[in-house]
This record gives sequence, C-alpha cells and structure tokens, in this order.
Amino acid sequence: MTKDVAEHGSYGAKDYHDPPPAPLFDGEELTKWSFYRALIAEFIATLLFLYITVLTVIGYKSQSVADACGGVGILGIAWAFGGMIFILVYCTAGISGGHINPAVTFGLFLARKVSLVRAVMYMVAQ
Repeated sequence: MTKDVAEHGSYGAKDYHDPPPAPLFDGEELTKWSFYRALIAEFIATLLFLYITVLTVIGYKSQSVADACGGVGILGIAWAFGGMIFILVYCTAGISGGHINPAVTFGLFLARKVSLVRAVMYMVAQ
C-alpha cells in the first residue's frame, strides 16, 4: 500500500494529484522556442512515418513474383507500421509528446491536455 492510502485507511484515496488542465488559449506559447521545436518534431515524425510506410506498401504492390521470400509481404507491412510508430513516438515523446496523428492531438485537446493553439498548430504540422 502506498503511504497516503495507509494513513487514511481507505482504499479510495489517491496517492497522486492530476495535473491541472491546459488553458484553452495560451498565446504565450507562440513566443517560446520549445513550441516551434515541438512543431518541427511533429512534422518530421509524421513525414518519416508516411514516407517509410508508403514505400513499404509500394514495395509490396510492385512485386512481380508471388514468391514467399521475394518481398515484404503483409507481415512486413505490419512490422513497418508498428515499428515506425514505436520508434517515432520514442524519439519525439520528450520533445512534443509523440502525437504523430491528428486524431491523437484532437483527443488530447478534448481531454484538456494541450491548448487550442498547440492543438491547431500540431494538426497543421501533421
């Protein structure tokens, strides 16, 4: 048991505090270099994701021989998509949060984890 739960004697007590919700509009973000660095990271991550995955699908579709060992295959496409998301989120999580997808950014905006300015700019970059 955690310290706070043991002191209160209740299983419903939390031993953590939720962070405060992000402000709806934070114009001060536009003046910070870290904001633009995050935009660049989101743009490059989305670009790399699409570049690698589209080339993998093109490589699969351009196979002329239906040989089992002749190309990427369906499993290779799945590994390319999953591997790219894993690598890119790992690399950009500390910079921008590793959203890479406008749907993720929109969901985090609805949950009040990112401001409107950041959400709109991330979606433009993505």
